[in-house]
Amino acid sequence: MFYKVICMQSNQQLEALQDIKRMMERSSRFISLSGLSGVAAGICALVGAWFGWRELEDFSNATGNYPVGTSVLVLEMRLIWIAAFVFAGALVTAFLFTYRRAQKHNLSVWDGTARRLMINTVLPLAAGGLFIMGMLYHGVSMFVGSASLVFYGLALLNGSKYTVGEIKYIGYGEIILGLVNLWFINYSLIFWIIGFGFLHIFYGIVMWVKYDRN
Repeated sequence: MFYKVICMQSNQQLEALQDIKRMMERSSRFISLSGLSGVAAGICALVGAWFGWRELEDFSNATGNYPVGTSVLVLEMRLIWIAAFVFAGALVTAFLFTYRRAQKHNLSVWDGTARRLMINTVLPLAAGGLFIMGMLYHGVSMFVGSASLVFYGLALLNGSKYTVGEIKYIGYGEIILGLVNLWFINYSLIFWIIGFGFLHIFYGIVMWVKYDRN
């Protein structure tokens, strides 16, 4: 009997410690992020990469929207629009899945941790966007894919301290892919597909299994 009482007290203390840990995580980290958001973002990236590949093929073969003599600037503008639609689609789906998870667990989607997460991810992304615009302005478009991967990885690393810690690993992956891409410029679309597509899907599945499934 005495042993049972001790075990019950130990279990109660353990549960209390777990409750305190969860409360501290809620106050310091944005834990509503859904793993399905990563899967959706990866799918959006793969769809966008397919459209981008079609544009590159048409431009190289002087078919479709690119008659002979078409300026490369036209191709770049169309690729920028595709990237913008991919980003918008990933953003919308991420919000929807995150909002659904927050509602399910009675969590707030927009609080102090969410604001800190947004600020710390938006700043590197904005810097990367301006850097890429500068490269396009000076006609150095060959490094756009690499730069987008590196700056995106830096944004994930910078924001990882305000959400689930696993985010930093995908950030490392994006940075490594971007740096390796510098030596294989002709394969930028493949690196883009791996980084923004498959890496997101893999991360999303892992996060869904670890945090969302149960």
